[in-house]
Parts: sequence; C-alpha cells; structure tokens
Amino acid sequence: MLRLKAPGSGTTEHVRLLPDAALAPWVAHFWRVRWDLPEPTTTEVLPHPCVHIVIEQGTSIRAEITGVPTGRFVRTLAGRGQAFGIKFRPAAFAPLLGAPMATLTDRVIPIEAVFGADGGALARAIAACDAFTEQIDIAERFLGPRLPALPAAAAAMRDLVERIASDRALLRAEDVAAAAGIELRSLQRGFRRYVGVGPKWVIQRHRLHEAAGQLAQRPTTPLAALAAELGYADQAHFARDFSRVIGRTPRKFAASR
Repeated sequence: MLRLKAPGSGTTEHVRLLPDAALAPWVAHFWRVRWDLPEPTTTEVLPHPCVHIVIEQGTSIRAEITGVPTGRFVRTLAGRGQAFGIKFRPAAFAPLLGAPMATLTDRVIPIEAVFGADGGALARAIAACDAFTEQIDIAERFLGPRLPALPAAAAAMRDLVERIASDRALLRAEDVAAAAGIELRSLQRGFRRYVGVGPKWVIQRHRLHEAAGQLAQRPTTPLAALAAELGYADQAHFARDFSRVIGRTPRKFAASR
C-alpha cells in the first residue's frame, strides 16, 4: 500500500494486489485509489498498453471500461472518493470486446457495453464493500465464468508486449517481428487487433517509462548516455519524445524530482 500526503491536509492511498492464479492469464492486478482532498489535486499517469475496468465511487457510482490511452492520463481529484480497478494484461481483453482492440483505443465506454446489466450489478456490489480483498473476491467471482478462452494469437501478442518491457534488445518494431518469427506487417496487424496500438508505440512507451524511472531515482543521469541506452540515435530525438509524452523536458522532469 502507498499512502501519500497530498497538498494541504489531504491524503491519497494507492494499493494493488495480484489476481488468483486462475485469472492470471488475463488480469495483471487489481488496484484501488482512495482520496480525501480539501483542495483539488491533479495527477498524471503515463499509460501502459492495457485495458482497465474502473468503478469509481464519489457522489455517485460510475463504472467504465477504458481502452489504451495514447496520451498522458490526467485527472483532477477533489473531495472524498475511491476508485477500484481491474488492469488487464495486454491483448487479454480482446476476447471480451469481440472487436479489434483498436476500436477501443482512446475511448471510454460504460461497463454495460460489454457485460450488460450484470456490469452495473458488479459496480454496485463492489461499491457496497469497504474491504479491498472483498472487492477483489467479488470481481474474481464475476470474471471467472465470463472470461473466454484466450486465442493463441492474443496470447502471443500479450507475451510480446510484456517481453518488450524487459528485453532491452527490442528497440524497433523490426526487432520484435524478428523475435516473434513473423513479418512486420503481420506483427502490426496483430497489435492493432489484439493490443489496440502499434509495436512502435509500445516500444516507445516502455522506454520512456524506463527513462522517467531512471531520472526520478537519479536526476543527475547524463541525458546523452540515457538516450543511447534506450536506443535513440541522438539526445535531441529522445528529448522531443520525452517532452511530448511526459509533458516536460527531461531536464525539467529531473529537476522536479
């Protein structure tokens, strides 16, 4: 659990737990955020190529499915509330959507659009619980019988996306295609259908996540060396991508840490 002091006298709390083994092929983790903020506070998140089910409780209950956002996720929190989320592994939501994942990219749809009235019932049941573990138990009982078999192609795309996050040798889409043993166009089609974004986008996001993490921990990291380490031809190209995605230059981001 991560509990942070927010501006003023407010607090935020963020906790996440892994799913039961039976759901592990589909679900990355469950998460919950609670906040009690006398003043509005803006939060920013650099997205991963994953779908989330989010059930938010404040003055009312809102339950939505969020596709992969290609930009920064920016949200202003105020007052008191909480959000419970289910983060799916890359490509693992595709069988539930029943359509190419690219149709959900940069979109938010009501939970009923996929699960019908049962989705609304799930949201109310989770909102009625206070304990995070009980909320997870409700979500797992709901998802278990509804998760269709994961197609081999979707599982392959899931594993490729997760490999990109850890394999520093995969710096270009061509590298990923070669590692998978398929043609580049087939890889791109598979990513659009099952992930919702292209392999180039996924590679860039993972590398920029890594860059932001390194600069947060070691603000004095030489930017030219970091750019080269992440596969950029020059520091200027790295700085442009970082600024466009993170919202500030690498130097300003490091200084803010």
